[in-house]
Amino acid sequence: MLAANPTNPTWEISISQFKARNFRKLTLVPRFSPVDCFPQSLHFSRSFGLNGVVRSSRTRRKLIGSTRLNWNLCTGIHVRASVKTEGGIQSEGAIPQSLAPFSIKLPFGDRSILVETGHIGRQASGAVTVTDGETIIYTTVCLAEDPCDLSDFFPLSVHYQERFSAAGRTSGGFFKREGKTKDHEVLVCRLIDRPLRPTMPKGFYHETQILSWVLSYDGLHPPDALAMTAAGIAVALSEVPNSKTVAGVRVGLVDDKFVVNPTVKQMEGSKLDLLLAGTDSAILMIEGYCDFLPEEKLLQAVEVGQNAVRSICKEVDTLVKKCGKPKMLEAIKLPPPELYMHVEEIAGDELFQALQIKSKIPRRKALSSLETKVLNILTLEGFVSKKEAPTSSEILSDLEDEEEDEEVVVDGEVDEGDVHIKPAPRRPVPLLFSEGDVKLVFKEVSSKYLRKRIVEGGKRSDGRTPDELRPINSCCGLLPRAHGSALFTRGETQSLAVATLGDRNMAQRIDNLVDEDEFKRFYLQYSFPPACVGEVGRAGAPSRREIGHGMLAERALEPILPSEDEFPYTIRVESTITESNGSSSMASVCGGCLALQDAGVPVKSTVAGIAMGMVLDTKDFGGDGTPLILSDITGAEDASGDMDFKVAGNNDGVTAFQMDIKIEGISLPVMEQALLQAKEGRKHILAEMSKSNPPPLKKLSKYAPIIHVIRVRPDKVNMIIGSGGKKIKSIIEESGVESIETGDNGIVKITAKDLASLEKSKVIISNLTMVPTVGDIFRDCEIKSVTAYGIFVEILPGREGLCHVSELSANWLVKPDDAFKIGDRIDVKLIEINEKGQLRLSHRALLPPDTSPNSKAPIVDLGTCSPKTNNDKGRWVRPSDSTSNNAGEDVVSKEIVTQIRSNVAEVTTEMDVVIASSENDGTEMVKKKTKRKSSKTTISVSSNDTTQVANGRAKV
Repeated sequence: MLAANPTNPTWEISISQFKARNFRKLTLVPRFSPVDCFPQSLHFSRSFGLNGVVRSSRTRRKLIGSTRLNWNLCTGIHVRASVKTEGGIQSEGAIPQSLAPFSIKLPFGDRSILVETGHIGRQASGAVTVTDGETIIYTTVCLAEDPCDLSDFFPLSVHYQERFSAAGRTSGGFFKREGKTKDHEVLVCRLIDRPLRPTMPKGFYHETQILSWVLSYDGLHPPDALAMTAAGIAVALSEVPNSKTVAGVRVGLVDDKFVVNPTVKQMEGSKLDLLLAGTDSAILMIEGYCDFLPEEKLLQAVEVGQNAVRSICKEVDTLVKKCGKPKMLEAIKLPPPELYMHVEEIAGDELFQALQIKSKIPRRKALSSLETKVLNILTLEGFVSKKEAPTSSEILSDLEDEEEDEEVVVDGEVDEGDVHIKPAPRRPVPLLFSEGDVKLVFKEVSSKYLRKRIVEGGKRSDGRTPDELRPINSCCGLLPRAHGSALFTRGETQSLAVATLGDRNMAQRIDNLVDEDEFKRFYLQYSFPPACVGEVGRAGAPSRREIGHGMLAERALEPILPSEDEFPYTIRVESTITESNGSSSMASVCGGCLALQDAGVPVKSTVAGIAMGMVLDTKDFGGDGTPLILSDITGAEDASGDMDFKVAGNNDGVTAFQMDIKIEGISLPVMEQALLQAKEGRKHILAEMSKSNPPPLKKLSKYAPIIHVIRVRPDKVNMIIGSGGKKIKSIIEESGVESIETGDNGIVKITAKDLASLEKSKVIISNLTMVPTVGDIFRDCEIKSVTAYGIFVEILPGREGLCHVSELSANWLVKPDDAFKIGDRIDVKLIEINEKGQLRLSHRALLPPDTSPNSKAPIVDLGTCSPKTNNDKGRWVRPSDSTSNNAGEDVVSKEIVTQIRSNVAEVTTEMDVVIASSENDGTEMVKKKTKRKSSKTTISVSSNDTTQVANGRAKV
């Protein structure tokens, strides 16, 4: 836009700006005038060129007079306009109406969305901000100034990004900013791209870029359907010459009722997830996933979505009339119409023969050779039509080219000796065309001949009828070390599917806008190497097409998987396309289902997929005008046809579907016919899959990990984890299992390679989480610590209790460390559990009466002696008594000595049995008998008939 001042209405513009792009004439509008007030006269200064008329660089430049404009030397243009100003002249900062802020509300299901334009991104060709609740999408459309090389593929690129700041978050990682496009964002890019592409005109080669950002997300209104609609509105407002306005909606099935654009909470209980895009008159794209939904129900959902799209498009058309920019229709460049006839004349017969070759590679080589021949003739050698003949005008032109000074012979006046030769007609001038135009026309002519062969002859390139499927065979268990594998072949399309089972650590983590991390328990990864089509190409990170095909196959198989409670494994399926000639994504569905069964996954049913094609307008190819539906299309039929409709499911219903239209949409009756024909094709494929040889194993591989689930009390989970995860790490190291997963709900998953390590970890965890009861006896328990008031004994792994000093011996013990040390093993009995869950133990309760094997017995005077403590040893000693020789002294009888010997023998025997049994159990423990230096017991009779009994384990 050129700026001007009312007092000095002169514009200055650089030459690059003056070359008005994509317009046939330059229109200068002064910013100080209203939008509809154009300059009445424009006067160019003499420095520009006398009486010069300038047009855009894409049209012819005509300069009247002898003065010509040198574009290389000219750096600026001075233009003076005499304008009749009107009342209400705007200030210098005024902007045209097309850039003025404007907003409108559009119906979006049971609510309205706000569309704003002219406020943000005013330098873009089209920019809109769309708000749904508190979810805001900002979308822009820009075009390149110069067209790119001719191609049969419209140069459109789409970039969609969910910014973490929209939900008040920052991305993880070191750089703390959004980087590589996530798989979910790639899928939304495809949802935006696919419905817009059919509305772009042929011959428009200006590179177009659509950028879409999620600026705000409320967690309630999903942004994907909103982004589709925002992109359609932005393109409609821009200079891109698309044919019709495009909008997109989501349809859910909640409580057996269809809901347009449901919220995130409503989608949690929905049995259908349908994304639909189209115009006010036709459907352009559908993609959806459901739980075995019948075809009739699916058609009803599509009809509901189409009605919603129609209402949006009508409102958008009103907005475009007010704020839309002029379309760049003059930038459309189509090949010359006569070129189509020339290509058919050169290659018609050979093209018909080449399309009858059944094998893909020979047919492709024949077509490539024929294309090279056509290119050489039309771009290098020049083409002369066989029907072309010289005309009288050419003869006259020969006479007019004679020199002016040549003598003219009048009729009837012939000089003697002159030989008059009858003038011969001029040879036709060979016609030459650009290489890009020839390639485009050759492809369109090939597509025309292929359609004509199918419609008129009723046979396709490989000899099949329209509803006939290619030969199918499959086999399972190809890879011995894989958990499950299958090779599915349909004609010249082949998929090698491999299933791998694992624990939660193998799950795919998804970093999304919400705060909660999402883990995918099942995911399918699709790979399309260039070798599958016999070509050399890029190998590395997955392309957008591979991500989209993988998601379609994944969602098709997801409804048949068991719940996590029934099958606690993480499942990964890899589908590598080893051969491709159409329908490779549906081959991934079939091969993936067989691989799951071979891996022992208890699937609910078998599913299969098929791709359908269509020739819409059959009148041009010898038909009656009825659309012709093709089953199990090949790659050539996909490229030359009008539709690519993929449907997956079983005999009862559909699990996934995806439709892309190459034309400006189809109607519901055509879609219904395609769905019914696809159902018959699925039945045939399922029957062939049941004949797989060898069949799927349907049990876990011996190389698959073993996952065992234990349910414990939720309050015991922390005992398994331990402080900082130390306990759970020690269990893994001690038992040899691969991993242990714990949940707050008390579910513990143990993943092991063999049963031995699994059983060992189960015992440890059971002991940790066992709830002891008062009265339980625990044998051979290790002493973990000794304090002044008692000892702490580990009765179970990780469970310790206090045995008070008063409960250590049947007799009085001053200090616990006099009789026990860390590492000793004793038997204890649980006598109390307080309100805090602390355990109180007793060793004395298990001892025989009047005997303590691990305590120091006093030296007792069996007469009138009184016990007294020895300061250094803590032993009971007999006090000195001068009357010890009294005749009334008691003498130790033989019965007492015999009783002591008997009691000691019982205790010794019991301890030996406990240690032996613990060794035979195989439980890891310190294999050490409890013996001490003071274990010897001596019983003797002194000369004055007194008896000394020593502390320890008595041996008489």
